[in-house]
Amino acid sequence: MADRRFDLVLFGATGFTGGLTAEYLARNAPARLRWALAGRNPAKLEAVRERLAAIDPRLETMELLVVDAADEAALAEVAKDTRVVVTTVGPYLQLGAPLVAACAGVGTDYVDLTGEPEFVDRMWLAHHEAAVASGARIVHACGFDSIPHDLGAFFTMKHVDTDGPVGLRGVVRSSGMFSGGTFHSAMGAMSRARQMRQAHAERRRSEGRPTGRSSRAVAGKPHRDAVLGYWLLPLPTIDPQVVQRSGAALPAYGPEFRYSHYAGTKTLRFAAAGMAGVGALAVASQVKPLRRFLEGKVPQGEGPDEAKRKRSWFTVDFVAEAGGETVQTRVSGGDPGYTETAMMLAESALCLAFDDNPSTAGSVTPAVAMGDNLLTRLQKAGLTFEVIAH
Repeated sequence: MADRRFDLVLFGATGFTGGLTAEYLARNAPARLRWALAGRNPAKLEAVRERLAAIDPRLETMELLVVDAADEAALAEVAKDTRVVVTTVGPYLQLGAPLVAACAGVGTDYVDLTGEPEFVDRMWLAHHEAAVASGARIVHACGFDSIPHDLGAFFTMKHVDTDGPVGLRGVVRSSGMFSGGTFHSAMGAMSRARQMRQAHAERRRSEGRPTGRSSRAVAGKPHRDAVLGYWLLPLPTIDPQVVQRSGAALPAYGPEFRYSHYAGTKTLRFAAAGMAGVGALAVASQVKPLRRFLEGKVPQGEGPDEAKRKRSWFTVDFVAEAGGETVQTRVSGGDPGYTETAMMLAESALCLAFDDNPSTAGSVTPAVAMGDNLLTRLQKAGLTFEVIAH
C-alpha cells in the first residue's frame, strides 16, 4: 500500500458536497497527503483544482483522473493506484457498485456518504468476502448518515455498565437542510421498499449473529420521552442498522444491546406533522411521475450558501438504560447536510489512510473500522461529544 501513487482519490468533487469535501481536505489535510480528484468531466475537474489552488497553491499541479463511474476497467486501475477511495457520487444504488467492486478486489479502502440500506446490503452480499480476502475496508455511511449516530453510540457505551442488557435510544434534532443527494436517495429507497427488505433479509441469513451475544435495532413507537422532554418520531433511516451492526461486532456493547432511533420535536403538533410528511413522501415515491416531479424540485449537486450553512446546527441525544442506571450523552455540531458531512467524510478517509486502526477488513461500520481514532479526529475537527447526565 505504501508504494501506491496516492494516499487518497476523491470521486465527486465537481458536485456540491464533494466540492466541500475537497475544500476541507485542501485546508486541513497533512502536507504529506498525496491525493487526486477523479471524475468524467475534465473541464469541471480543472475548475475544482483552480478553486483548491486558491486555498493551497501546492495543489495547482494535483493530478486529475478522468474516469467514468461505469467504466469497470478504469475504476480498477484507479483503485490499484491509491490506498483510499472517497466517493460522493450517488444515488449509490444506481452508480456506486462498480467502484466498491474495484476497491474490494485490490485491497483499497473505500468510504462513501450513502444512506441507502439496499445498496449497503447488496454490497455486503456481493463484495464482503472479496474485501476480507484482499484486506480492503469498505466503510459506508461516513456522513451525517451515520457518523454522529454510530460514533455517538460508541462514545456513550464507554460510560455505560455493560455487564447486562443495555437499551439505547438516539434522538436527532436539526435546523439544517438535507442535501439534494440525500433526498433523491431517500425517495429511491422508499420506492424500492420490497427490494430493500429482500436484500436485508438475504444479508441477515448470510451474515449470521454474534456468538453468545445479541444486538438488535428496535423500531420504537411515537411517544413523549420522559428524560429528554421531546416527542419522539421513529426514523426509518439506515442509522439504526449501522449502530446495531457496530453493537454486534464490538463486545464492549455488552451481551444484550438494543438501539432505537428517533427524531425529536418539542411539541406533539410538530411530531404529527413530521409523521404526515414522511407518510406523504412514502406514498409519492410509489408513483413514478410524482416522484420525478418532487425530485426535480430538489436538484442534486446544489446546496445552501455559506451564510445559511453557518446558521444551521444539529444535536443527537443518546439515552442509555442499563443496570438500573440512566446515562445521557450528546453529539452536536453545525450544518449537518453539507459542512459537517464533508468534514466527517474527509476525516474518515484521512483516518483510514494514516491512523493505526483496529485490525479488520470487509464491509464494516465506521465505529468498527476506526473507533477511538475517528472519535478523536471528530472532536478535534469541532464536533462535541459530551456526557450530560450520569
